[in-house]
Amino acid sequence: MDMEATPSRLSRPNATGSASPSGAALPFLALLLLGILFPLFGGGYWGVIATRACVYWVLVSGLNLVVGFGGQIAIGWVALLTLGAYTTSVLVAGNVTPALPPYLALAIAAVVGAIFGLIVGLPALRLRTFYFAITTLGFATIVTQVALAWQSVTGGGVGVAGPIFPEPFASQWGFYYFCFGLAAICTWMTANVAASRFGRALTAIRDAEVAAEASGIAKPALLATVFLFSGAVAAVAGGLFAALQSYITPDAFTLDLSILFFIAILIGGRGSILGPLLGTILLTVLPEFAAPLVAWSTFLYAVLLLVIVLVIPGGIAEILDFRNRRPLESDRAIIPRPELLEPLLNAPPNAGALTLERVDLSFGGVRAIDGLDLEIHPGQVHGLIGPNGSGKTTTLNVISGYYAQQRGAIRLNGAVLPPFVRHVRANMRIARTFQTPRIVGSASVLENVMIGGTIDGKGTFVESLLSLPRHRRDETMLRDTAMLALAAVGLERLAAVRADRLQHSELRFTEIARALMLRPAFLLLDEPAAGLSAEEIERLGALILAIARAGTGVLVVEHHPDLIFDICHRVTVLNLGRILAAGTPAEIRAHREVVNAYLGA
Repeated sequence: MDMEATPSRLSRPNATGSASPSGAALPFLALLLLGILFPLFGGGYWGVIATRACVYWVLVSGLNLVVGFGGQIAIGWVALLTLGAYTTSVLVAGNVTPALPPYLALAIAAVVGAIFGLIVGLPALRLRTFYFAITTLGFATIVTQVALAWQSVTGGGVGVAGPIFPEPFASQWGFYYFCFGLAAICTWMTANVAASRFGRALTAIRDAEVAAEASGIAKPALLATVFLFSGAVAAVAGGLFAALQSYITPDAFTLDLSILFFIAILIGGRGSILGPLLGTILLTVLPEFAAPLVAWSTFLYAVLLLVIVLVIPGGIAEILDFRNRRPLESDRAIIPRPELLEPLLNAPPNAGALTLERVDLSFGGVRAIDGLDLEIHPGQVHGLIGPNGSGKTTTLNVISGYYAQQRGAIRLNGAVLPPFVRHVRANMRIARTFQTPRIVGSASVLENVMIGGTIDGKGTFVESLLSLPRHRRDETMLRDTAMLALAAVGLERLAAVRADRLQHSELRFTEIARALMLRPAFLLLDEPAAGLSAEEIERLGALILAIARAGTGVLVVEHHPDLIFDICHRVTVLNLGRILAAGTPAEIRAHREVVNAYLGA
């Protein structure tokens, strides 16, 4: 059976999910050629429609990073289009300052759009889902009302003339090529981001936020950067829109237009560049074939969205994803290669001991952790066992920074670890897995593992945007390291497969591979053997021991006593948040209270 790709055949992941760069680029090249040749067979009216599609895509390309990749429900992005249109038009008309050239006005509009994109986006750091959507809609309403009221500048309800770009872009087809060129540049830039560590980080925030934080991804900084970029290109689209319209009034920026942008991304498919691009073209052209139904546009958009969600949840991108329709081998074995851990981990730095000192944590009247003392050493496997509700996972969450202890301290090599700074733990080389695997299902196995190495990239967002050399070096390094991690855990043959097609046991090992990307000094494993077969548990145990031999300290929470006693150097038993016993596996096996409370007769 062909498992999609082997390590030697895998190529750089890309925005369309294809394993072949040439295959991924083919649809974009076809659209580029079609756009260049369009004036040869498109009439004047269809030239206007094609120009409008290009303008819309300039906005949607940036919004796609916010909605499709970042998972933020930003419905009111028409506000940035409005700001860009008025800023460009007012500056060119000289209503506030001396008249400026259209290109300079467009550049200033981009700066204004970036600033307000950040302002509109900031609530996303605290508000979720529909609350953030309502905020963006409210901002769109405010911008429209300001445009109506500020008559001395915007012309109020009468409006203001749009900018006219000089030759060679003054004619209809000249302006079309200008808009088409900007749309092509935006496509290239957003595809670069999508295939970078920043694009993978966005999808991790969208689908597995706690895993993203555990990998060192700082959500506020990343979203702020994306909002800046999205706001800038939306404002540029606004300037182009004003030029296309020739004259703009507040009623040109309707809710229907904002819904069009949002739905284009949803029907195109989240986490895709090509899908939303085709969705934008479709929603721009479709009304021209159904002009009598234009009054029903909002209703028709809703019906179209409902059909996509019910019939093809992945949108157009899923229809075009032929590679992931290939059947996978049903009887797959996970065979780790522990000998690869030494070059992968590259001798983790000696971080000293990870210690918990008299840690307390209560939820209401329930004492989840009660005076816990724990010490994990590099190169050792420490088991944490106990009945359900004894505080095992809570202990991991406190160490990871998801919970803040109410008393006591957590120290790494003597330094106190601050609570509630989850992403900082990754910089301290503390990695973890979760009870339920936290995976980005729409991404490939390789891309999921590469998320774990996000903090090791050196290139900036702008370098990824422009595909500069340091970005390319980052991607090569992360991809090679991720392939090594996958080979170490025995999943290299599944590297190109979408993660949501994996079996449960494969998801467990994928999480471990992602955690190993950090080259952790300490690795926290939360029930890694849950759902595994006896043979897989045995191989998992050998892998964990090999990780410890490479110099990493491992803390394992597990309900399989045999695994714990086979691989652990030390074992701590919890009961009702307190230590019931602590010692070597042999001592724990013989401990009467442990046998009565947990192990049974």
